[in-house]
Amino acid sequence: NPLIGKVGHHAKYDMVVLRQVGIRTQGLAFDTLLASFVLDPLRRSHSLDSLAAGLLGHDMIPITDLIGKGKNQLTMDLVDTRRVCEYAAEDADYTWRLMELMKPQLAGTDLEPLFRDTEMPLVDVLAEMEHHGISLDVDLLRSLGGSIGDRLVELTGELHQRVGHPFNLDSPKQLSAVLFDELGFHSVKKTKTGRSTDAETLEALAAQTDHPVPRLLLEYRELSKLKGTYVDTLPKMVCRRTGRVHASFHQTGAITGRLSSSDPNLQNIPIRTETGRRIREAIIAESPDDVILSADYSQIELRLLAHFCEDTALVEAFRQGMDIHQSVAAEVFGVPVEAVTTQQRGVAKAVNFGIIYGQTAMGLSRTLSIRVGEAKSFIDAYFKRYPGIRSFIDRCVEEARTRGHAQTILGRRRPIPELHSRNHALRSFGERIAVNTVVQGSAADLIKRAMIDIHRAIRAGQLSARMVIQVHDELVFETPRSQVEASAKLIRQSMEGAFSLRVPIAADVGWGRNWAESKK
Repeated sequence: NPLIGKVGHHAKYDMVVLRQVGIRTQGLAFDTLLASFVLDPLRRSHSLDSLAAGLLGHDMIPITDLIGKGKNQLTMDLVDTRRVCEYAAEDADYTWRLMELMKPQLAGTDLEPLFRDTEMPLVDVLAEMEHHGISLDVDLLRSLGGSIGDRLVELTGELHQRVGHPFNLDSPKQLSAVLFDELGFHSVKKTKTGRSTDAETLEALAAQTDHPVPRLLLEYRELSKLKGTYVDTLPKMVCRRTGRVHASFHQTGAITGRLSSSDPNLQNIPIRTETGRRIREAIIAESPDDVILSADYSQIELRLLAHFCEDTALVEAFRQGMDIHQSVAAEVFGVPVEAVTTQQRGVAKAVNFGIIYGQTAMGLSRTLSIRVGEAKSFIDAYFKRYPGIRSFIDRCVEEARTRGHAQTILGRRRPIPELHSRNHALRSFGERIAVNTVVQGSAADLIKRAMIDIHRAIRAGQLSARMVIQVHDELVFETPRSQVEASAKLIRQSMEGAFSLRVPIAADVGWGRNWAESKK
């Protein structure tokens, strides 16, 4: 009954469980997990136990008191009914008490509409996504696993040959000895356990030298990780009852408000590598009559940057529908748009995206393999040509320092205590976070509102599609092939109309038999 309001803690979990037995929960009025996250995103834990202890001074009954742990752990049906009742009643009791505490804290603040109109309606959207899950081409993954396994054997043999003896490629200690003691590479950075051999170190070594070992190690690492995380693991995660994989999506996974996913993490499948593309080929429409439809915001963070900074040249470039990287390159290099070279566009693109994350001249020089002085000159010219961006960055930092928090377009707050640190590195980190929170957090707000609008259209029968994946700026659907054009039109309209900005919002839509095809 949607007219009877429900209060829960992490209500999405209960809704998904109830959905398995045909009960669709409606009328969710308050979720104390989400209220805690909106009110205090830096809190170390938003669990019911932690909130009850921290805010109400009450220690909840541990689940291990009922079912034990380890190999002797029981299932709940074997526990005495009276003890189960006490445990369950305590959960309900303290969820209600937390609601009574948090509701007045939200009332009348700009956090209240964020909680009521965005975070709460999104619970139903994510519950449906988790319930539907995704369909896999298991045979393709098994074939891919075999070919990756063969390549890993080849890489191991080649690396052993290049080094001159066998060693354990997965041992940081042995790898460190090979790279820095035997091959004589310069150690880029150190960790508590010794000289780092992480991906950043290997990429730096690959850029500094023509020696093949760092590049071969990077390929080995990437293939090994993708094989273990996705290729071998996804088929094991197929639910026996539904024949599909049901990932979890989390609203409290990132302080900026971005969604995260787990079991499996569908947001970390690389899009630019061949292996990543093959994994995406394995995510398919279950029925031959359906297709996978992908809708992706085009340069949404840069559009939000233009909206916030109100820089005339940047805003006008978006309004004219220009290639923004080409346009920026033309302005900064002082050449006609049609004369911009691929290299110049690449530099502009790196700076455009880097600005949002506080990229320094040193960082840009490393990204583009150019001299630091050259990188600094370009950044200086960039800010001179787009003074509105510099003003926006300074304003973000000053407002966050004064308020104590950065704020997104929908009023989401992120406290930044680092801005008051005496440590220069921490203070600089806080300044980067202040800008990033406003831009990236607002992009997260935007896609959440689009998801809610699309979900309502689906529930109202206006759209025959199922939303199955969200990856930051992208939404993925399963939709009937016969209605894909209509679905694409409505989804694009919902995404582009979620907010009204000073610049147009654009969404790219495509479809195919699998996720990779939909991105072509």
